[in-house]
Amino acid sequence: MHSFFDPASPQARAVAGLWWWMFGVGFVIWLGVAALAVYVANAGHGQRESDDLMHVPPETRRRIERIVSASVFATVLVLAVFLVYDFSVGRLLAQHPQRALTIDVVGHQWWWEVQYEDPNPSKRVGTANEIHVPVGETVQFKLRAADVIHSFWAPNMNGKRDLIPGYVSTLWFKADTAGVYRGQCAEFCGLQHAQMAFYIVAEPPVKFAAWLAAGSAPPEPPTDSTLLYGQRVFMSSGCAVCHAIGGTEAKATVGPDLTHFKGRSSIAAGSLANTRANLTRWIQNPSAIKPGVRMPALPFKPAELNALVSYLETLK
Repeated sequence: MHSFFDPASPQARAVAGLWWWMFGVGFVIWLGVAALAVYVANAGHGQRESDDLMHVPPETRRRIERIVSASVFATVLVLAVFLVYDFSVGRLLAQHPQRALTIDVVGHQWWWEVQYEDPNPSKRVGTANEIHVPVGETVQFKLRAADVIHSFWAPNMNGKRDLIPGYVSTLWFKADTAGVYRGQCAEFCGLQHAQMAFYIVAEPPVKFAAWLAAGSAPPEPPTDSTLLYGQRVFMSSGCAVCHAIGGTEAKATVGPDLTHFKGRSSIAAGSLANTRANLTRWIQNPSAIKPGVRMPALPFKPAELNALVSYLETLK
């Protein structure tokens, strides 16, 4: 779901309320202007082309002047009211919570790196393109860009916030409705800007706590011969040069952390559902799915590819 018409937080609800009021008042004004235009067109029907304001009776001219003055005053009043309303919404969105779950989000071309802060480094959780948050609790995001300007936009939760290289910006919200909500980069950032999505999973606090605890633990080491072979393929190929998997020697940060890769609903920043078939296609030729992506197509043999995919499928 990707729509600010279905707000799932007080912050998004405030933005939606402002929009609906602006739309409603603007629509009423448009109807009034359209009706006045029709009235004037019909009232002037049949007049000679030489008729102008100089031939309008003084009483009629004064009435027109009063109408114009009242319209100008009403316009200024409406704009002033909306200016105050807009500032009040902006002030609400700018308020920072005293205590909140803090999530670091880094925008890359073209994926999202996500880190859950914790004073204990062993309990920090890293993931990509999918952000779990507890319902009813305030969440603060620290946003930055690794390369070019990006924009973090989850319309069901809050407005847009730009990620600028060298600068950390913040955004916060409190989800009050459980569900899965789609987000998107809203600032053009290159060839695959349109395929730079993420998902926010708002879930009950107990379920979120269980997810967070599981996320800080490394996956079970493989014991099956095929899975062990797949792990060796991962470690000996270019995969380990870019990706990290908890509990192994793979600790690179160039690409997404794959520790609990299979727990995500999509791959390639929302481009594909996380299925075995799609994962195989993605590893075989990433550029065919996302032209310009930095992940290379490695020359795996069929047995190597099958074992690698089987191993990655166990990372839950």
